[in-house]
Amino acid sequence: MTTKYTTTEWNKKKIILGETEIDEEKPVNLLIGFHGASSTPENMLVQGNRLKIQNTLMVFPEGQINAGDGIWSWWEDGPRQKETVKGFITYTSQIIDSAHRYFLNLNPQRNLRTCLWGFSQGGAASLTYTLLGTHALFKVASICGFLPELPNQAIEKRKTLNILGIFGSNDEVVPSFLADHALEEMKNHGHQVESKETAQSHEVKPENLQSLCDFFNS
Repeated sequence: MTTKYTTTEWNKKKIILGETEIDEEKPVNLLIGFHGASSTPENMLVQGNRLKIQNTLMVFPEGQINAGDGIWSWWEDGPRQKETVKGFITYTSQIIDSAHRYFLNLNPQRNLRTCLWGFSQGGAASLTYTLLGTHALFKVASICGFLPELPNQAIEKRKTLNILGIFGSNDEVVPSFLADHALEEMKNHGHQVESKETAQSHEVKPENLQSLCDFFNS
């Protein structure tokens, strides 16, 4: 399965697109991959390129917060976290809108099912948007993710989603209790969560990617 990658800009931010051959007779997933803190979409592309996912269009966006030296994050740590998380929600909604416009312009007959995944702060981004975002989602996955300090707003009851959470008992960056707590919160909000604790550290392992393939292909 060959994927064609292109780089473009949406709303003055870098976006990497991955397009494979699509069977129009089957549902098409739009899979958005969030990189970690102080990183780049290229770093996420390295992992995403190893995914063998059927009938999927991929989007690797650039984080909204400039961390300096050409690297980016989705929100700031510290006293401005709630405020910048709120900005992340708006920013991600714009990304999803742009992705739908882009791919539906190529083929107006497509019915795109929006899926999210990410690593570290990117995994946190996937879970956070699931709770607070405005767009309907189909499936969500997090590797070594957590939940940041959320804005002071009510979390609305949403359609139950299937969520895959993978985290490591030897993770020195996101301790397992934080990752586990985040997934429990998703359960508390009515979602179906498959939680996988492994012996890994703060990393993306080949078996993690296989789990993602199984999850998004099912």
